[in-house]
Formats: sequence, C-alpha cells, structure tokens
Amino acid sequence: MAEQNFVDYVKILFRSGSGGAGSVHFLRLKGVPKGGPDGGNGGRGGHIILRGDAQLWTLLHLKYRKHIYAKPGVNGSESNSTGADGEDIIVDVPLGTVAIDPETKEKLAEITQDGEKIILMKGGRGGKGNAFFANSVQQAPDHAQPGEAGHEAWTILELKILADVGLVGFPNAGKSTLLSVVSAAKPEIANYAFTTIVPNLGIVKYRDNRSFVMADIPGIIEDAHLGKGLGTRFLRHIERNSALLFMIPCDSQNISKDYQILLHELEAYNPELLDKKRILAITKMDIVEDEWEELIRPELPVGVPHVFISAVTNKGIEKLKDLIWDMIK
Repeated sequence: MAEQNFVDYVKILFRSGSGGAGSVHFLRLKGVPKGGPDGGNGGRGGHIILRGDAQLWTLLHLKYRKHIYAKPGVNGSESNSTGADGEDIIVDVPLGTVAIDPETKEKLAEITQDGEKIILMKGGRGGKGNAFFANSVQQAPDHAQPGEAGHEAWTILELKILADVGLVGFPNAGKSTLLSVVSAAKPEIANYAFTTIVPNLGIVKYRDNRSFVMADIPGIIEDAHLGKGLGTRFLRHIERNSALLFMIPCDSQNISKDYQILLHELEAYNPELLDKKRILAITKMDIVEDEWEELIRPELPVGVPHVFISAVTNKGIEKLKDLIWDMIK
C-alpha cells in the first residue's frame, strides 16, 4: 500500500435528491369534458447510500470528489402517473469506514460488512398530486404538494482499519519486519524511526488452512494522543482491532516503563482500548544471548501473555501465532 495511495480521511458535501412535485391535472377526453382530477404523485429523490466493498483498502477514490449529489425525483403527470424516483448514488467504501458529522462529531453510519448498505441521506419524498386530495366533499381539488427538499451536509468519511490483531509499539520496534515475515505484505523496512507512515495489512497463514489479519500500525511516541509524531492520525486504526500485540525491543532501557507509556497513550486517546486483549512480544532476540530472557522476565507486566521473538531467526514466531489465534478465536 503505497503512501500516496493510502487515504483514510475525506470530507465531502453530500446532497440527496429533492422529491418531484405532484401534478395538478384534470381528465379531459372527448365526451368527458369535466373529468375528475388525475394528477399523479411526484417521485422520490435519490438517496445517498454507503456500500461496503471488501476489495477496497483506502478512500483514495473519493479524495478528489468534494461534491456528490443525487438526482431529484421526476414530477407527477396526468393519468395518475407517478414520477420516476431519482437515481440513488451508491458510494463504495472500505470495510471499517465511519461517517461523521463534522459539527457535532456524531457517528452517522458505520460499514463493517462486504455488500452492507446504509442510507446516509434519504431523498426527499415526492409531493402528492391533486388526485390524492379528491374526496366526496372536494371532488375537484386544484392543488398539489411540492416535492420535499433533499438533505445537504458536509460529512467526514473516516477509515478505521479492520484487523484481528494490531501491532502496537514505538517506531523501529520491529513491527514491519514481523509483518513481512509472517505474511505476504511488503512494508517498507529501514533502521530509522517512522519508516511506516501508513498502516499495512497482512494475512497470516495458520494451521489447517486457517488465517488471521494482522495490521502494522505506524509507531506511537509519548504524547501521541496530543498530536505529537504521527499523532492521532493512526491511533484510530487501533480501535478496530480485535486484539493488540505490544512489541518492545529486548534492548529497551526499561521494558516495563515503555509498556506503561504505550498503555497510557492508548488510554488517553480512548479508554475503551484498554478493554482489548493484549499480548506482549519482546522483539529482536537475535541480537542478545539466550540468557537475556531470564534477565528480562522480571521486568514484564504481570498477567499479560508474553513471548520472546526474533523475526530474523524465526525464534518464537510459531508460539506467537498460537497465542494470537487462541486470543482472537
């Protein structure tokens, strides 16, 4: 997923279609000079509909579409003919897309299933023609309803990556390297901070032809929830992961402190993130002797499943997969 092709935030002015007007018309046929009202109803305006598409991974296709308008309904006509409904506009979005009101921050819609459809904005109702108003008292009404106006509003579409497990750690903790080893994903890898600046997804093969989805989230730094580093731009992707894999290098000066900083950043952004199941992986074990495991173990948080791994030598990788599978399933 190239950096320039990953878009997880767009703001679009949507407008649903107005309803068509009802018709005022009276039947006029040879031999029936004073026929009754036969004005038809107007058609409904087009809806704005969000539809989930599992083949999409980004909102790139919407980046330059600042205005999306649905068609209005057609006016009613004689012979009690109802006008055609306005054409609906279907906006395909990746799974995990959330529609948000930019003023109130209210969540308007959320797409999580392939093919799922949600009406974001309903089209205006068509007006009733004068035939609708005819009764025993008023047999020749000379009025009809106008169509109902459509809705128009700016809306934010925000993508939150859907994955079974999300990788959480400081920059250069080995997240991208792990993803490249356990899946076919090819994230950019280099020995400097912030190599990963867009989320990467990989499908990890497990035993008996089973698999799970792993997301490499760009590195967190202290005070990320305040906008530092990559800030909150990618913290939201962690919200949609079923479980979290914390990754801290074995050569960290204080593993326990680093773990607590990561927890604090998640809690400050969204306290509900602390409810997710967690695994702790101590990475880069290929750079130290095996005895380091016993030296590091007392620093590890109590009650959190842990594993010592090396993506270079494959140390602990199968055990890690087992832990993840047991946790998410």
